[in-house]
Amino acid sequence: MKNRKGNRKPTAHEQRTRRFELRLSEAERTQFLELEKALGLSRADIVRIRVLQHSKRMLVNTTEIMKLLDSIGAEIGRSGNNINQLAKHANTLQQQGMLHAVLISDLIPLLTEYVRLQRELEQSIRQLIRLIRGQT
Repeated sequence: MKNRKGNRKPTAHEQRTRRFELRLSEAERTQFLELEKALGLSRADIVRIRVLQHSKRMLVNTTEIMKLLDSIGAEIGRSGNNINQLAKHANTLQQQGMLHAVLISDLIPLLTEYVRLQRELEQSIRQLIRLIRGQT
């Protein structure tokens, strides 16, 4: 009961008197050290968070996720640019009286599906961001 002041209950850190060993292969050790470096957490904290505190949560490399989200955003931007080019071309054909109804009827379901997939992606990204924020 050393390092305690008054009648204060010991903190979780003060109660950590037990040691736990873990044997790993060299490849697992390397992977663990890379995870430690990427997350900026100590090995003990990684184990405590993953096993004890949030056993249903995942540890994630937020830097890597942000890079992936950035690339997804760039792809969405390119898709939007392509759609704008198609719309401009369709307007030009419409002005020239060369836009066929068959082309429009083929294009509408594709654009509808694109909008549905984009909304689904936006919802997934929002969920991911909420999960990431919950871990920090």
